[in-house]
Amino acid sequence: MLDILLYVVMALIAAIVVLLLVASRRPDHFHSARSLRMAAPPERLFGLIENLREMNRWNPYALRETGGKAEYSGPERGKGARFDFAGSKSGSGYIEVLDSAAPSNVVMRLMMVKPFRADNRIEFTVAPAGGGSDVTWAMSGRQPLLMKAMSLIINCDKMVGRDFEEGLANLKAIAEKP
Repeated sequence: MLDILLYVVMALIAAIVVLLLVASRRPDHFHSARSLRMAAPPERLFGLIENLREMNRWNPYALRETGGKAEYSGPERGKGARFDFAGSKSGSGYIEVLDSAAPSNVVMRLMMVKPFRADNRIEFTVAPAGGGSDVTWAMSGRQPLLMKAMSLIINCDKMVGRDFEEGLANLKAIAEKP
């Protein structure tokens, strides 16, 4: 019986070592992005993105968090605007506008504290297209070993992508209202 237990423990340790070796060869950075065409001018869309209060009207992460802490600071829009959050569904951290170039680009920093530490770059691009605008929501950041290992089991691009698609659909519904 003790021999069987020893073999099981050794096999488990070997599996963990193999998993970590495979994970260590994955890229050190990740990038996820989704785009959607909207029947709205870039100026209208830009205002709904650059102002974090407006963004949280369509942002699926903010919409899911019905309780918890939510605090805005800094200017109402643009560079320095910040939203601190803490909740059971969203985790805790903040998002801050780092740069904006009307009406085409907004760059933000998403600093997560819980459920895990992450320092990610968020970028929205808005480009005129076909009588409306193409909006792209992208996120990129460093991928430490633990996240690399998780990505072997969980398709993070697909998971984040679904949220980005939902958010862009929400933004489209708001932006296209007369």
